[in-house]
Amino acid sequence: MAADGDTLAEPREQRGTRLGFILAAAGSAIGLGNIWRYPYVVYDNGGGAFLIPYFIAIATAAVPVLILEYSLGHKYRHAAPFAFRRVRRSAEWLGWFQIGISLIIMTYYIVIIGWVLSYFYYSFGTRWGDDPNAFFFGSYLGTTDSFWSVGGIQWKVLLSVAVAWALTYLILRRGVRRGIELAAKILIPALVLMILAIVIRGLTLPGAAAGLDVLLTPDFGALVDAQVWVAAYGQVFFSFSIGFAVMIVYASYLPRRSDLSNSAVIVGMGNSGFEFLAALGVFSVLGFLATQQGVGVTEVVESGVGLAFVAFPQIINEMPGLNSLFGALFFGALLFAGLTSAVSIMECAVAGVREKFRLSRVAAINVTCGITALISIVYVTRGGLYYLDVVDRFVNNFGLIFAGLAEVILIAWIARQLGPLQAHINRDSYLRVGWWWTVSLMVITPVLLSVMAAINIYQEITHRYEEYPLSGLLVMGWGIVLVTLILAFVLQRLRRHEELPESIGD
Repeated sequence: MAADGDTLAEPREQRGTRLGFILAAAGSAIGLGNIWRYPYVVYDNGGGAFLIPYFIAIATAAVPVLILEYSLGHKYRHAAPFAFRRVRRSAEWLGWFQIGISLIIMTYYIVIIGWVLSYFYYSFGTRWGDDPNAFFFGSYLGTTDSFWSVGGIQWKVLLSVAVAWALTYLILRRGVRRGIELAAKILIPALVLMILAIVIRGLTLPGAAAGLDVLLTPDFGALVDAQVWVAAYGQVFFSFSIGFAVMIVYASYLPRRSDLSNSAVIVGMGNSGFEFLAALGVFSVLGFLATQQGVGVTEVVESGVGLAFVAFPQIINEMPGLNSLFGALFFGALLFAGLTSAVSIMECAVAGVREKFRLSRVAAINVTCGITALISIVYVTRGGLYYLDVVDRFVNNFGLIFAGLAEVILIAWIARQLGPLQAHINRDSYLRVGWWWTVSLMVITPVLLSVMAAINIYQEITHRYEEYPLSGLLVMGWGIVLVTLILAFVLQRLRRHEELPESIGD
């Protein structure tokens, strides 16, 4: 057996450079939500005052868990299922559950990337016309009138989603160094330059100051609202790609002598800096839109798909000169952010399937991409937006929180592996982890995740989401999460041809 315990026919790849790893990890963390979700979260939770709980959440939850996942992948040299199996034999299911949640996210995330591809094309000549709202929901998506009215396939959407899948597949086929790492080295710097260009252009528009004033004016009274703190921890947890199984497999490709904690801090700060930069750009152009329409900024603030595919096309329509270029910059930035995250999501599944079923990398890519692509067709139907909305809510609010909570409880309380992992991290790391890391993972993170889960469950019981039919919420919401959990236990029960030893140590 090889030293790292990997007996696959193909040797395990390693990162080419530390910079490549940092850019790939940053690419996974920097996704569509950084651009269209974070600005709204800041605005809705105290403006500038939100930065206080936000940075506390980074220091006590996001970075500690990020370091933990790096150490798991790096020490045990495996994807999430077998990394958790090395921690405790009965915990392999947790890795499969995290991979399952990631793949469910991928089934609709790739569809949104397809929308972005279409809008990149539509931005030249503002082909969405004078009414972006009617164009997006009517002409483009053809959204039906009711939840269970599936409708036919929107072929224009399917075509762009197929292109998005092709791009993701090609990057994965090229491997870790020549595919994932090379793509990150190209896409991440380009993404940052695009966002910088958007910020600079936004700040020069009339009304930009009004938008930034709404974003940054601090409401310190919000700091006594528990919901604001929960929002801060929720934002960093989702934003840093923790609990997805991604960072575990990315760290497993690192050389044996690697600085884990410093890399985590660099990725965390880079991700946060990008979020804040994107927020400046978004709210400066929202201020411009409000000025052009003669309304208050708060009346044009949106989040999610409404911001990207309705509000921004309206802004682009109102821009004086070179509006097509601005549209191409915005949707190009969304495309690059989406692709780097999509590749990372698929890589964690590819690695897990390879190790479980002894497949070649190409075979594992074909299996995982093929199955996920087939499921994604559900979201290119005319009723797809409803299903996307429900699945996204339940997977993020329940699946991911449960996966993250189970992870920290397993490592900190059940297996009690924080000490050995701390020693592994500090062996080669310039920034040594100590008591703050232990306290964060043993107390702060599990308590906050438990509170978030309780709040989400209470809200779900007392308020039916978007007044969707109960059958839809049970099938596309709770049902998807439950089936993913069951499949995780089924995969754990399947035995590999050759069992791994319980631990390989350092």
